[in-house]
Amino acid sequence: RSRLRIRPGKTDLVNGLADLPREPLSDHHGIDRGTPVDRRYIEAFLGARRGAIRGSVLEVEDAAYTTRFGGDRVARSTVVDIDTTNRRATLIADLQVPGSLPSQSFDCIILTQTLHLLRRPGQCLRNCFAALRPGGVLLVTAPSVSRVSPTYPDGDFWRFTPAGIAELFARHWPGDVTVEAFGNLRTCVAFLIGEVVKDLPDAFLDDHDPRFPLTVAVEATKAGHQGAPSAEPAI
Repeated sequence: RSRLRIRPGKTDLVNGLADLPREPLSDHHGIDRGTPVDRRYIEAFLGARRGAIRGSVLEVEDAAYTTRFGGDRVARSTVVDIDTTNRRATLIADLQVPGSLPSQSFDCIILTQTLHLLRRPGQCLRNCFAALRPGGVLLVTAPSVSRVSPTYPDGDFWRFTPAGIAELFARHWPGDVTVEAFGNLRTCVAFLIGEVVKDLPDAFLDDHDPRFPLTVAVEATKAGHQGAPSAEPAI
């Protein structure tokens, strides 16, 4: 269990904050201790939209969520990565390069915890739009609160508020977009210090406070009548 002890009273809260560890309990978001807190929200989001994960599906780095949530609805699974050493990748491509993804080839693209690692996240969205078939769906998650990436510290560029990611999509995605936010003050603190799902009661994990989003998620669709984005806005 965690060393963090925070109780409702103001005095107890001060004492609890004094008990915060000087170093995180995990240096990798808690994955070495269990299920990271943000994954609870990512997986809940994807689970609620499992019906969209069908046909030809593209996922970044591996096909774990395609397999878990798509099941026998998936006819073809493609794994994209810029890393040529990733043996699970079936497509080597830079998501930020125009035309790097095959045009109108996918019914669903799963893009979890990736946009913040891209210098040009808007170009990635434009690429995904072009790569989806009419009626296709892009499922995105991104951090609103997170430590600097331990794996890519020099390539960790952005954090997204719900309003911020809505604005990014408004500039680069001509289809319908739904934005959700997950988390609260307690889960934000938990994630930063490396606590994991097993450390927190469900009542804490299931409470979503719009003042303190930990993870943002987007479902974006490409309707059949819509064309490609026109002029390319900044970012």
